[in-house]
Amino acid sequence: MSFVSCVGIELQKIRRSKILWLLWIPAVLLWLPALLNLNGNFAAQAEGMALADNYRIQGFLAMTWFMYPACMVVCTVLLSQLERNNRGMVKMLTLPVNPAKWSAAKFVVLLLLAAAQVAASTAAYFASAALATWIAGTSFLSPPLVALREAAAIYGASIPMLAVFWMLATVVRTPVFSVGMGFAAIVPSVLMINTRLWFVYPLCYPLYWANWERGQLAAGSSAAPLPLLPWLPLAAGIAILCLGIACLRYGAAEQE
Repeated sequence: MSFVSCVGIELQKIRRSKILWLLWIPAVLLWLPALLNLNGNFAAQAEGMALADNYRIQGFLAMTWFMYPACMVVCTVLLSQLERNNRGMVKMLTLPVNPAKWSAAKFVVLLLLAAAQVAASTAAYFASAALATWIAGTSFLSPPLVALREAAAIYGASIPMLAVFWMLATVVRTPVFSVGMGFAAIVPSVLMINTRLWFVYPLCYPLYWANWERGQLAAGSSAAPLPLLPWLPLAAGIAILCLGIACLRYGAAEQE
């Protein structure tokens, strides 16, 4: 069985599950506070930031700090549990397919789910910004390419984080513990982005980028350029290491 076939089978399982519906809940909840607190955006003008920029980046900051990582923790655990009910993992291991290939296929599906989550949140942004514009009588909408560029950057920065979540879901078999560890690992992100060693903590990458982008948007800000070194090589190494561990440990308990 080819790798593409494995990915296709996993996508069919996702279609029959309720995981896809889960992606829309945080996307909608993310922008409700922004709509309810439109007056707070006018205060940002004192910093020289445009209304549309502040509305957009504050939402993306909230998204990258907790809403997006938390949703991915839950999706990752649900994805890993698809085969653990009714001895599905044991049945899967009887197929002539390397378990590492199944693990990699599931990670590809996780990447697709993350892309869907970011896309849903971005679509919710455009809808909420249009509604905010209608309510306030002033534009809260940013150029589409600006919002799409930022969404793509957030998604790219989150790939090492997703690899860590997939490793946790594979190594920690108990769903409650896996979710708890994932949630607990999210919290220090706020502290890590303010340290010089932020690049060693992949769970803070999306939040760090969103916070850096906010600094770039603030008028008169002297935000430093994004430090691609040693960030990118280390991020790639962490992602490969975590994915490798997940592939090696996938189905190991059932095989024993």
